Amino acid sequence: MQVNRVSGQSSKTPTAGGGLSPRADGECRRIKRTAQIAGLLMLSSCLGGCAAWDRLRFIGDAPPLSAINNPTAAPGYKPVQMPMPAPQPAVYQPNSLWRTGSRAFFKDQRAHQVGDILTITVNIADKANIENETLRSRANTEDSGITNFFGKAKVPIMNAAVPTRIFTADSAASSDGKGSVDRKEALQTNVAAVVIQVLPNGNLVVEGKQEVRVNFEVRELIVAGIVRPEDIQSDNTIDSTKIAEARIAYGGRGQITDVQQPRYGQQVLDVLLPF
Repeated sequence: MQVNRVSGQSSKTPTAGGGLSPRADGECRRIKRTAQIAGLLMLSSCLGGCAAWDRLRFIGDAPPLSAINNPTAAPGYKPVQMPMPAPQPAVYQPNSLWRTGSRAFFKDQRAHQVGDILTITVNIADKANIENETLRSRANTEDSGITNFFGKAKVPIMNAAVPTRIFTADSAASSDGKGSVDRKEALQTNVAAVVIQVLPNGNLVVEGKQEVRVNFEVRELIVAGIVRPEDIQSDNTIDSTKIAEARIAYGGRGQITDVQQPRYGQQVLDVLLPF
């Protein structure tokens, strides 16, 4: 540091090595730390920015319901592809109203083509109770007693007495593991689904979504999968147990669900902290 005798102010000068003075170096480090902290704050705000903005927009209002959209036009939609048999052309018999391959003589009111609606009876009653225990233990002891080194009582060069135990190892291990599962799930409801695709073998790809808003809470039910037309009953309903590749989701959003969820910062720490 050099003092200006005329103005009485101090001025910073580079050190002899061309670097900054210790005071200037410390200020640079503080600036870097401040920038790092600001970057972390910006990152955390970006993680929950979209959801937080949506919540701020609807303060005091009930959560909005989703718009009715075409599932096949949704981003990321992919048609279902399954192993299919070779297609067989329809054969009509002369002087006959029956067509080979038909499932009924009269017109069937059950869903059979894209856009048709059928009712899915969701009936889930799962129960699992599993309990197991594993107990394991092991003990090892290694002892090597040596009284001389190739016939000599002392170790050459070192001129020291031969140790009575050159190699000794003792180990003990034990493991006791217990696990139990007690799970009960029950869901009974009905939802109307739309046929969104007809597979080459005649199976139907269906998808249904239902939203119910009560006060400030929205409950939504989503059901999708593949059904056989033969499994659809005469009243145009089908049980969820007969849906292949079934995807059933039941949840909600709103004030109650928001209170039950941990804050964004806590969720980030739960993912990043290793302990």
